[in-house]
Amino acid sequence: MQPLVTPRWLYEHLQDDRLSVIDCRFALNNPALGEEQYRQEHIPGALYFHLERDLSGPKQTHGGRHPLPDPEALAARLSLAGIDENVTVIAYDDQEMSMAGRLWWLLRYLGHEKAAVLDGGFAAWKKAGYPVTADVPTPAPRSFVPRVQPDMLADIRSVQERGEHTALIDSRASERYRGEQEPLDPKAGHIPGALHYFYKDNLSADGTMLPPERLRERFAPLDGQEIIVYCGSGVTACTNLLALHSIGRTDAKLYPGSWSDWCSYDLPVAKGPTPSDDIVK
Repeated sequence: MQPLVTPRWLYEHLQDDRLSVIDCRFALNNPALGEEQYRQEHIPGALYFHLERDLSGPKQTHGGRHPLPDPEALAARLSLAGIDENVTVIAYDDQEMSMAGRLWWLLRYLGHEKAAVLDGGFAAWKKAGYPVTADVPTPAPRSFVPRVQPDMLADIRSVQERGEHTALIDSRASERYRGEQEPLDPKAGHIPGALHYFYKDNLSADGTMLPPERLRERFAPLDGQEIIVYCGSGVTACTNLLALHSIGRTDAKLYPGSWSDWCSYDLPVAKGPTPSDDIVK
């Protein structure tokens, strides 16, 4: 299915027996906020998935701030949420579709193609005047069987050994890419050779995804190349992956550990606006 659905589409399908809506709102600076917002109001029938409890694994010395969850653990969580291979999952957030994009990507990584993100998130739903509720549903459990797709991943070695026809995309804000500031990780800068594609630049002023023709123009310099995408911890990169997927670049890979994994090793770091700037240790 298409990776994005409109609020109208979701409203018209909200009563479908084989539809599950997942609220993924989460604030990195306040991990409890998203769940609090969910309990105050959410799309009717939606369940809540927490970025750190449900959509990430335990942090280690390496692997980044939000390692991928164990596939069996996530499958168990999806099963309890009433999701199996016959259920279409629509994820939403209020974080530029990055948290919802994380769930969308994880579902595809587990072999579940019936997944999409609500374009524009919860704000677009409310702007359209559709109902909200504080009621928490209790779905009947189903059995989700994961079919892991390892080709969707790029590990640190494949990032290091990538060829000249592979574009490495940094999704973070420009000041973090240039190494001018780093609010979350111990080192500032970017992976040498990485190109800068800020994830929020995929969005229109109203928070919805840019039209396909605009996205094609944005990513046109990457035509003919393989693509690996990263960010700080493998979350906001998913908005870039969502954008790429929506214009047919379904082959783009995620480096899950991203910058927080890279800088946990003694590896080169680049600073400045272009890949040709000086590389520092």
